[in-house]
Amino acid sequence: MNAEPDSTSKREGVTPDRLLHSGAEGEFNAEDLVLASGRDVNPKNLAWAERRLAEKGKAALDELLP
Repeated sequence: MNAEPDSTSKREGVTPDRLLHSGAEGEFNAEDLVLASGRDVNPKNLAWAERRLAEKGKAALDELLP
């Protein structure tokens, strides 16, 4: 067994698992949904996100995140 720490857990620029969460357990808004979808925050995408939230509620974010 290797006594060296796992180098992949200390990679720069990678968020540790303990800090990751979907946000579905708390409040989120249209901007959060746009960012989770990987899109730019702009009026068109915010309108899309607001419609999606109105249709699906919290499931809109759950569908985008693993």
